[in-house]
Amino acid sequence: MHHDLLNLFTPSVQHTLDVAGIFVFAISGALLAVRKNFDVFGIAVLAEVTALGGGLFRDLVIGAVPPAAFTDLGYFVTPLVAAALVFFLHPEVERIQGAVNVFDAAGLGLFCVTGTTKAYESGLGLTASAVMGLATGVGGGVLRDVLANEVPSLLRWDRDLYAVPAIVGSVIVVLCIRLDALNAATGGLAALTAFTLRLCAMRFHWRAPRAWNRRSTATEEA
Repeated sequence: MHHDLLNLFTPSVQHTLDVAGIFVFAISGALLAVRKNFDVFGIAVLAEVTALGGGLFRDLVIGAVPPAAFTDLGYFVTPLVAAALVFFLHPEVERIQGAVNVFDAAGLGLFCVTGTTKAYESGLGLTASAVMGLATGVGGGVLRDVLANEVPSLLRWDRDLYAVPAIVGSVIVVLCIRLDALNAATGGLAALTAFTLRLCAMRFHWRAPRAWNRRSTATEEA
């Protein structure tokens, strides 16, 4: 099969990227838990769910069972470390939301790359792999927001672009695979591109278009 011809990343590089993504997503989950005034257990749960949710979904879809989240102790412990750091070291709550967004953007960038490569290596085609990269990137953040009783950024028209940077990152990875040019450097570049796009979207308030010819006077649903 096609995926046997290509060892995209060495297992250690893939694992390092995964753990880095898990860590930054866990930080964003733990920070949101602090902002929502959750207790220490709530902080740990939100860190775990945010960090592992997207990868768990991807592994179940591609048939990698039991998922890595349950077989690699490092994947499980890393969010707890992040939760502990946030629990003891978090800054004043008013300044937290910006940090949540930056860490979330970093997780988005890393996970769209590792999710796409893992899906491709499991035998999915290029398009399906890119979709799984997107799902890996946004899944944890969506679960985090749902558990914290917030409408996910992914679904809110008044929030800056969220899925598009992950799509761009995943597509870059797929193009690199197609051109036989995917390695640690180009994968890192794809992650950095998604991360930068998300930061720019937040900085300059880039938004996706809403329904065509939507009445501008219509009020947003409460």
